[in-house]
Amino acid sequence: MEIENALGPDIMMAFDECCKYPSTYEYTKASMERTTRWAARCKAAHKREEKQGLFGIIQGGFYKDLRKQSAEDLIKLDFPGYAIGGISVGEPKEEFLDILRYTTPLMPENKPRYLMGVGTPDYLIEAAIAGIDMCDCVLPTRLARHGTAFTSNGKIVVRNATYERDFTPLDSECDCYACKNYTRAYIRHLVKTNEILGIRLLSIHNIKFLTNLMYKVRIEIENDNLGNFRDEFYRKYGYEQ
Repeated sequence: MEIENALGPDIMMAFDECCKYPSTYEYTKASMERTTRWAARCKAAHKREEKQGLFGIIQGGFYKDLRKQSAEDLIKLDFPGYAIGGISVGEPKEEFLDILRYTTPLMPENKPRYLMGVGTPDYLIEAAIAGIDMCDCVLPTRLARHGTAFTSNGKIVVRNATYERDFTPLDSECDCYACKNYTRAYIRHLVKTNEILGIRLLSIHNIKFLTNLMYKVRIEIENDNLGNFRDEFYRKYGYEQ
């Protein structure tokens, strides 16, 4: 907490344990209870409440009774925001969605709801539908380091030979700096020759792609049309329903 206070982030997280998937009920229960104890200690040690929001992290693995207990215990501590941790850790998507949809309604409606470690377009949309306000993930830059870009029609691996003479932008529907100024072929050349500019351009694009996606999600929420937007996005992107 002293380090986080000194760094000065607007949002900081209580210490928690994220269980591997799968984990036994006994281990997950002990881990969840440890996370709750740590949360109380972190709140007590937090010194800049007026300037930094400390969020508690709901754990409990894939056991609903533990998720419920974790949420209830953390709400008693009265954090300014709450996060869901311990999902999107390698489990099947159906299990992810089941716990997400179960846990989110347990969180206060009048405080920010944060889903940790989620960055794929489908998971971001599903999180918004479930009632999540914010997500975070290293995925856009991690994919960039491997020569991969999000596009409106699915991911492309720019380092592949098929893009050697592709003089179109990464995504014709994107208005980012990379798409307005560089072609797939040139970015591929940069990546293949280990020029750092290639990774930077892909990072700029991937972050802008997800930013644009969430802007559209907010509009569709206002229009009460997010379900239809998801279905159309899935169809175009190539996700299975």
